[in-house]
Amino acid sequence: MSNRTILPATVLLVTLATIACTSPGATGSPGGSASPTAAPASPSSEGIAHPTGADDIVLRYDESGGFVPVEFLAAHVPYFTLYGDGTVVFVSNEPVVFRENQPAIGQSIRTAKLSEAQIQDLIEFALADGGLAIAREQYDNPMVADAPTAVFEINADGDSKTVSVMALGIDAEPGPDTAIKTTLAKLGERLRDFDAGGSLASQPYAPAAYRGILLEAAGVQGVNVRDWPWPELALADFNLPADASVLQQRTRVLTPSEAEAVDVAGFEAGVQSGLYYRVDDVLYSFVLRPLLPDEDA
Repeated sequence: MSNRTILPATVLLVTLATIACTSPGATGSPGGSASPTAAPASPSSEGIAHPTGADDIVLRYDESGGFVPVEFLAAHVPYFTLYGDGTVVFVSNEPVVFRENQPAIGQSIRTAKLSEAQIQDLIEFALADGGLAIAREQYDNPMVADAPTAVFEINADGDSKTVSVMALGIDAEPGPDTAIKTTLAKLGERLRDFDAGGSLASQPYAPAAYRGILLEAAGVQGVNVRDWPWPELALADFNLPADASVLQQRTRVLTPSEAEAVDVAGFEAGVQSGLYYRVDDVLYSFVLRPLLPDEDA
């Protein structure tokens, strides 16, 4: 790992708490409109090397699995991603206001831009105080059923590493991995609440593209079925996966204007459920999922 002096945890926490406030707001469309540049090393020879491209993942935190509806999985956006150029895209913790008889939208997606010094501080925090430098790749928890798995991904210091922890933060009894799991849980909590509950400055994320997903809703009754919103698109324009063993849901990459055509307020954060179309006498549930800079489909 890097020989750079590790800052005390208290100093790093203060640095992280001021990142969004001190960083300049992202300009233009941070959703991948800029041409990506791939560079393997940090500009500073004294810092921790990391990818520098606008679509290169340096640090990501997310959760996968768990007992949730298929629409939720289709709409899910990674909770936190730091890209090589300093762009941060994260899902806000602010609750979504329930709207009766309206489609359910996702939590607000926000963005900020970090300086190289702030990138270095965050990488150091994740590796040292966050435990990623010493964590192994997999932590199972057979005592907890239907719980999500926390997934950390880091690409820095000449290495790429993914750490998966099932049921992070809900261990029933102490064990040999309790200390590292506690450390990883604190890192996950910090990244999951990157803007400290909305108290730190950030801007709305403007996706360059969206993924539209159509799922057959057999047996669903009593729902509001809307008119098909795209005169220029047919059902066949939403492609089924070639692999017959995976969930057969139709998908298509949509432009921002095509996404806006669904006529749902707050669509920029995605549409999770409650939006239905009928095509050729088949009822479909439609999910809209914003794409991040590293995603093209």
